[in-house]
Amino acid sequence: MIPRLDTSRSVSAANSNFFKHLASVGFEGDTGTGVSERTVYSTDNSIYQVAPAGVLFPKNIDDLKRIAKALAKPEFSTVTIAPRGGGTGTNGQSLTDGIVVDCSRHMNRIIEIDPERRTARVEAGVVKDQLNKALEPYGLFFAPELSTSNRATIGGMIATDACGQGSCLYGKTSNHVRALRAVLTDGTDFLSRPVREEELRALQARRDRIGDIHRTLARISTDDREQIEAVFPKLNRFMTGYDLAHLQREDGLFDLNAVLCGSEGTLAMIAEAELALLPIPACAALITIRYDNFNAALEDARTLVALNAASVETIDETVLQLAKGDNAWPRIAAFFPDDADGPANGINIVEVLADTAGDLAEKLAVVSAALQGTLFAGRKGFSTVHGKADIDAVWTMRKRAVGLLGNVDGPIRPVPFVEDTAVPPEHLAAYIREFRALLDGEGLTYGMFGHVDAGVLHVRPALDLTRADHAALMRRISDAVVALTQKYGGVLWGEHGKGVRSEHVPSFFGPLYPRLQEIKQAFDPLNQLNPGKIVAPAGSALPKIDEIPLRGSLDRILGNDIRAAFDNTAYCNGNGACFDFDADGLMCPSYKATRDRRFSPKGRASLMREWLRRLAEKGVDPRREAERLRRTSTVSGLARRVWNSLNPANHDDFSHEVRAAMDTCLACKACAGQCPVKVSVPAFRSKFLELYYARYLRPLKDPVVAAIEPLLPLMARTRPLYNLVVGSTIGRTAMRFTGLTALPALPAPSLRRSVAIATPEVLARLSAQERDETVIFVPDAFTEHFDPQVLSAAIDIAVLLGFRPFLAPSLNNGKALHVLGYLRAFEKVADRTARQLDRMADTGIALVGIDPPMTLAYRSEYAALRLRARVLLPQEWLTHVIDRLPAPAPVRAPPLYRLMAHCTERSNAPAAVSQWGTVFAKLGIAFSAVDVGCCGMAGMFGHEVQNRVLSENLYAMSWQPALASAGTEEVIMATGYSCRSQVKLMSQRHIPHPLQVIRTHLQAQAAAIGETRHV
Repeated sequence: MIPRLDTSRSVSAANSNFFKHLASVGFEGDTGTGVSERTVYSTDNSIYQVAPAGVLFPKNIDDLKRIAKALAKPEFSTVTIAPRGGGTGTNGQSLTDGIVVDCSRHMNRIIEIDPERRTARVEAGVVKDQLNKALEPYGLFFAPELSTSNRATIGGMIATDACGQGSCLYGKTSNHVRALRAVLTDGTDFLSRPVREEELRALQARRDRIGDIHRTLARISTDDREQIEAVFPKLNRFMTGYDLAHLQREDGLFDLNAVLCGSEGTLAMIAEAELALLPIPACAALITIRYDNFNAALEDARTLVALNAASVETIDETVLQLAKGDNAWPRIAAFFPDDADGPANGINIVEVLADTAGDLAEKLAVVSAALQGTLFAGRKGFSTVHGKADIDAVWTMRKRAVGLLGNVDGPIRPVPFVEDTAVPPEHLAAYIREFRALLDGEGLTYGMFGHVDAGVLHVRPALDLTRADHAALMRRISDAVVALTQKYGGVLWGEHGKGVRSEHVPSFFGPLYPRLQEIKQAFDPLNQLNPGKIVAPAGSALPKIDEIPLRGSLDRILGNDIRAAFDNTAYCNGNGACFDFDADGLMCPSYKATRDRRFSPKGRASLMREWLRRLAEKGVDPRREAERLRRTSTVSGLARRVWNSLNPANHDDFSHEVRAAMDTCLACKACAGQCPVKVSVPAFRSKFLELYYARYLRPLKDPVVAAIEPLLPLMARTRPLYNLVVGSTIGRTAMRFTGLTALPALPAPSLRRSVAIATPEVLARLSAQERDETVIFVPDAFTEHFDPQVLSAAIDIAVLLGFRPFLAPSLNNGKALHVLGYLRAFEKVADRTARQLDRMADTGIALVGIDPPMTLAYRSEYAALRLRARVLLPQEWLTHVIDRLPAPAPVRAPPLYRLMAHCTERSNAPAAVSQWGTVFAKLGIAFSAVDVGCCGMAGMFGHEVQNRVLSENLYAMSWQPALASAGTEEVIMATGYSCRSQVKLMSQRHIPHPLQVIRTHLQAQAAAIGETRHV
């Protein structure tokens, strides 16, 4: 039995009193001081880990002013804060042992869009893609492009002066900031805009903090102009963080925002921003160019940049190979084909933009002619990508590159610490040759990609920072890269900010560093805003990169075996792909509905990792504990579980906080398929629940849910009684007492009485030819009993295509057992089922499942059992036998059939939706897919009382508006049984499964052929 894990912690009296004071003055937002919040906010996308004293989630600008005014009180002079945006910083920018201020949960309103002036005013917590989605109807967009655009907040972009692909055309975030509404540490609410000389003089004359700031900056801008010119390099990726070079603009305006952008929360809290917008390019295309090696791609990039492309991106062989193993690759594989002499080991992606189709064709012709008309050593073929959907798919792969670098096996994995250097583009190839020689000399593997048009290189050397020798190597490499970057006239911080790497600021800024200290003093006299970043007060030094606690040093106690045993929990690198704002995106539904980062794959992985670490500190190996647990009787520990559950001493067990985060997981497996690192929350959640409920009592719903699948045949025989229970007020009340709600009624009995069962004896009598004409359906118990018409449609289709259909013997899938952490019971059920499936598969007959999550369980949950049988999804089978489908028949004004696929299917079987499209196209049926998020039901999740509100909120976010917007000539289909149940429950609509649509079509064609023959 696992031990109790203490949650007691040491928090300074000042910090504790600070939270109490905010509550007393009417702070409207949320406060997080529990161990779970502090654990989740102790990491970002960097290699560091620093636990904050707590987290504040302000609701509005008044809350920010309350925070600032509290900081100004003498009793809170030692309290420090760090603003945090999307939490995807690679340099620990927002990590602090003080208090985190996170505006993303509540301050995420788009306040105003002015299409005439081409401006938008937004709160700091608005996500970049969220803004651009709102701007699209106006034909406008916010330009700076980021790989993290679906979770990067505008406040975070301003804090790091973010940019990415296309920066040579669009510049950095600061180039698009019109005004910033900032809150200073004395509570001043100031709207910062570029000002003329007379306005500047008026600001300097003020006898307050604003006056001090403007006097200081104006003096430095004038007195140190020559030093500023000498120190700041003339790069597209100019030096961010107190950008003195752009304080005095070319048009004569004085722009305080040049200093605020890139200041990483060290000068003020950004509440709102007014942003300049640009028209969406009318026409676009990509040219993907393949190379023998990465060096050839880099050398050729200079030629490509000279062709006036909008952007040029380079990817090395390491990232390319990882991309090919990602679920997103099949969508774009055709644009990166293997050449006759083998696959590419480096690629360039060239973006071409134009105002008209004619202009685009001319520009593409110029690039194509240059590629075809000049020989270049190492260059292979190239492909052209047209159409928004295909272009977006290619850029999505490029955006995933950072995360993909974490998707390797073993403890040695690429990590960020020298990853966004920038040098003059003309020096980039030579610079990278030396960079690679440096890493090769240390015997390291690494991945490289970057914005070659801007001279920016992203590189992540592979290290295991739990090893002391690798931690020391980080210092050696960092110092060498600093020297190399300075040698080539570049900067260490090309686009990802300074953060912990601020150690090197004094050496880069040289004689200007004291001026940065003066600026910090003017804005933040007591050094309360994100101390230790960019600049330290006079008389003190910035922390060194190897003085900040590493995640690896904390993980050292786990050992490689534990880290490998819990489904990439320990290898979550914090890239934050699971923070996707888009309600129609797949990952992560529980985060989308709650905006609570604990309820995301990153949050749950952080908590699980901390849980494992605390167990290790107590000498507990959870694998051994699970093995011991599976050898003992469940009943034997009942008394201890009762005692532990009732004992007040256990109320603050850290395991409870972990379980609370796991309770909101829908087990949809979007993370397992969509996370670049393949962190699988459902997998490690099951392992956690198994051990947790060996110490504490389970809720009553758990054994009830676990028993439903094996009891369904009995329930079907007593169908009237079951339906009376779930349909009556008394019955529903009783079910709510067990923790369940909204249970469906059972329809008429299943098909097992009329369809042959695939017993070993029956299959053995089939000849080889008969087996080729046979198909075995492997229905899950829920579809078979609650929605038998779908199974009936599958059987009818098989008959219409000339197959002899069989049903597999009644098999328990066991997925519910796995979800709930009944792993011993699951292994027994799965072992039995796997043996039967293998016996059937050995006959060579196709096995076909019906419901996507249940069918795909045979490929994931069953993986450890070495199941040989492959149970196909219906569309996989139909594409295998597509030649049997009849040619399209002429139909007058056919409806459009639109598919809302199950989220597990979309995320874990990437070809699934396109296969449905292939089948419908062969039949001549108009088909399209609807991109929707999770419906909120997710198996039994939406039937649990504790989850029902969350389930309904999720449905309202994505499925409900998609259904409401469907046209009268459109027929919506859904592949998931739980999805169709949710639609029936929430919208009182019956929507068909694609199999039902196909059956109707085939039957209509067969009837038409019969009538023709009769005539």
